Amino acid sequence: MKKNLLTALWFTLVTTVMFGVLYPLAITGLAQVLFPHRANGQLIQKNGTIVGSRIIGQSFTGPGYFHSRPSFAGTGYDATSSSGSNLGPTNKALLERVKGDVQKLQAENPNAAIPIDLVTTSGSGLDPEISPAAAEFQLPRVARERGMKEEDVRTLVQKYTKGRDLGFLGEPRVNVLELNLDLDSVRPLR
Repeated sequence: MKKNLLTALWFTLVTTVMFGVLYPLAITGLAQVLFPHRANGQLIQKNGTIVGSRIIGQSFTGPGYFHSRPSFAGTGYDATSSSGSNLGPTNKALLERVKGDVQKLQAENPNAAIPIDLVTTSGSGLDPEISPAAAEFQLPRVARERGMKEEDVRTLVQKYTKGRDLGFLGEPRVNVLELNLDLDSVRPLR
């Protein structure tokens, strides 16, 4: 009995050290060597200052910027509180928020169909990308506010539009942060 207990304790200790300490350290080290940019959060720097991450969305509210999807993560785009709203399709609070968003978007672009991702949150609340349709919907406003031709803004949108992974996985998407940063460098807001 005593021998079995000692064997079990040693086995627990050895496997804890192996799989709880050594293995994570080895994988972290390997990731740092092979994929350092990805392992460190795909951070984006501008003038030596970190302005965001390619993989975590953030809020853009100014009329001269492309807007991200709505977020329900914490107080909005809070990476420490990643989650969706968990509100069902008949929830009054959700319906009121969506109606308000639809009214604002209809006022912005009255003759265009509103892409669903401009009024719905993602599962994490931190989606850094919008659909090409959502970017196209916002294009006239951004071009007008920046004093640019719509075709020039459309060219920038296409530059940051990523297709389906491996040609068939996921949907085409536009990274909002990268697009807005490029807009700021090409034509800063007045």
